[in-house]
Amino acid sequence: MPPKVKFTSNEIIEAAVKITREKGIDAVTAREVGRVLGVSSRPLFTYFDTVEDLKREVYLYAKNLYKAYVENGLKAKIPFLGVGQQYLSFAKEEPNLYKYLFLTPPDGVHGGVMEGLKLSQDMARESLMRIYNMDADTADKYFRDLWLVAYGFTTMIAIGECPYTDEQISAIFTEFSISICKAYKEIPGMSCGKFDKDAIFKELIRKGIMSK
Repeated sequence: MPPKVKFTSNEIIEAAVKITREKGIDAVTAREVGRVLGVSSRPLFTYFDTVEDLKREVYLYAKNLYKAYVENGLKAKIPFLGVGQQYLSFAKEEPNLYKYLFLTPPDGVHGGVMEGLKLSQDMARESLMRIYNMDADTADKYFRDLWLVAYGFTTMIAIGECPYTDEQISAIFTEFSISICKAYKEIPGMSCGKFDKDAIFKELIRKGIMSK
């Protein structure tokens, strides 16, 4: 009679998540998972055909955790800003899960940066429309622009190369937020890409707001 399986699939996934948090996804091997569980690598293959299958479960864990961060941000007084703050927190608190989710998603998984953008965009759309008085399309483009700015900061944070303080990041993010919102609301055709950029730059230069 074969020996009874000692660990559940969830416990194996938890071990893989622990390894990823500490050392990165590349450290997740059958041997390393077995070491964390205090057994050989054999129990892993009771539930998963390959280590890559287990890594996909770690990816789903990271995705659901990121979604929880976004949901927490939506509870803030200004939901859109709350989402941005939680995005930064995710990169700070879970750098290796961030890197796996947004920088190195596993083969065969549709995800990475653009899925993260769409997930966040869908969750923040209603609050942007309500608070900033935008239609859905403008709200999506506004969020896209600012999310890409935030992505630059979060990536620098996750890889340990961000030279900016929280206060500086907040100030820069506010500058972009005001500038983009003002442009979408005051420049005809800006939100749909139908505007005369040459005429706008000439007018800004004439006013002394920009220099050649």
